[in-house]
Amino acid sequence: MAKKEGKPKKSIGYVIRVLCVILGLIAGVLLYFYYAFGRTYVNIPILSDEEYATMQLSESGSLTGGDVESAWKDGGHTRIFFDPAHPIIEVAQKDPNVENILVFGIDSRKTSDYKCRSDAMMIVSINKELKTVKLTSLMRDTGVYIGDTDATAKTKLDKLNAAYAYGGVGLMINTINRNFDLDIQRFVMLDFSSAAEIIDLCGGVEITVSAAEVKYANEFLAYQNKYTGSNTPNISSSGRQTLTGNQAVSWSRIRYLDSDFVRTSRQRTIAQALIEKVADMNFFEQVRLLERSTGVFETNMQPQDLARVGFNGISGSKNLTQYRLPEDNMFTVQSNPWMMIIDFEQTRARLHNYIWGT
Repeated sequence: MAKKEGKPKKSIGYVIRVLCVILGLIAGVLLYFYYAFGRTYVNIPILSDEEYATMQLSESGSLTGGDVESAWKDGGHTRIFFDPAHPIIEVAQKDPNVENILVFGIDSRKTSDYKCRSDAMMIVSINKELKTVKLTSLMRDTGVYIGDTDATAKTKLDKLNAAYAYGGVGLMINTINRNFDLDIQRFVMLDFSSAAEIIDLCGGVEITVSAAEVKYANEFLAYQNKYTGSNTPNISSSGRQTLTGNQAVSWSRIRYLDSDFVRTSRQRTIAQALIEKVADMNFFEQVRLLERSTGVFETNMQPQDLARVGFNGISGSKNLTQYRLPEDNMFTVQSNPWMMIIDFEQTRARLHNYIWGT
């Protein structure tokens, strides 16, 4: 009888030991996850309208999650520009299944040049229910009312890309949200060097380069080599080919060959190529990529946010579409200063229909 009673105790002890091992492994993975992925995080405050109206400034300067002391050629990256007077203002998510994230580059010439205009601005809309990803380029010369609060209270239009230079990432996101009635709360920021580095970590991107683009891409490549201290070879021919990080960034910056409209199309093409390439990696390759890219880009997404966005983005990568704001024939041109004047009501309606289908 005694032996028979001992068997359940041994079984329970075995189960407990197995559970402890499993919990230990999970804890180890989580600790590694937070250590590896937390280095990209920058704590930018998000305040409600009421908190913003009553806030008192007690600090100044900028925040960063990367190496901003070294030059690009030594592995440094341009810091995020955050002005405490312009926190991100909290906006309720319009659809719990759709998350809008702002991915943008800055027109910086060196790591210390952080008070500058934004360059590429792209909204990545991830629908976890429908498993779709939508890329929307925001034209930098679009005329908007720059401000943290109600955009209609402003009377003077200015270029969208000036918002970042005036008040950092908070003012830029608030301006986009107020002018276009969006719900952006999270961002990813890249400079020329970090964008190229991420592309290289993915093994380059496959792009079709036209014969006319080769010359202009190589002109930008010479500029890129100068500031990053690299010696990336020129693009030698046209056609479908794998571009390195510096080559791809240089190709995406071509402007004088055609127009800024085509330029933003190139940026979306690279973004799409990257998303599709990461989606084709296995899980361990994806984790390794994110680990190696920590500190390269800057974001206000916590590790769990990056994991969620990454998982949902990969699941929607096979249903990826592109859009540009403003559309053709939906703006007029102001010559001095050169700016695209839009009908906000019409533009908002078209943008909302694209993102949410409303």
